[in-house]
Amino acid sequence: MKLHIYAPARTATQSGKAQTGHWVAEFVPERPRSQDPLMGWTSSADTTQQVRLRFPSREEAIAFAEREGYAYVADEVKRPTPRLKSYADNFR
Repeated sequence: MKLHIYAPARTATQSGKAQTGHWVAEFVPERPRSQDPLMGWTSSADTTQQVRLRFPSREEAIAFAEREGYAYVADEVKRPTPRLKSYADNFR
């Protein structure tokens, strides 16, 4: 089993940094999802896709994966670069 470890980004409608100070570990799907021919519902026999583990730091998530023997891919933190703006730029 393989884990994907990442820090979730804030949603586009948020201006604050709430709910972004943690790290998430999700299992990478081992089997593809299938579609029911009658109803069109998507299903999967892989129940680990429903598991999302939260950790306070990247190091703790990696330590968990190594302790439990999971292979993992850990993303780096993507920090947005602030663009300096001036109110006077609106009138140039």
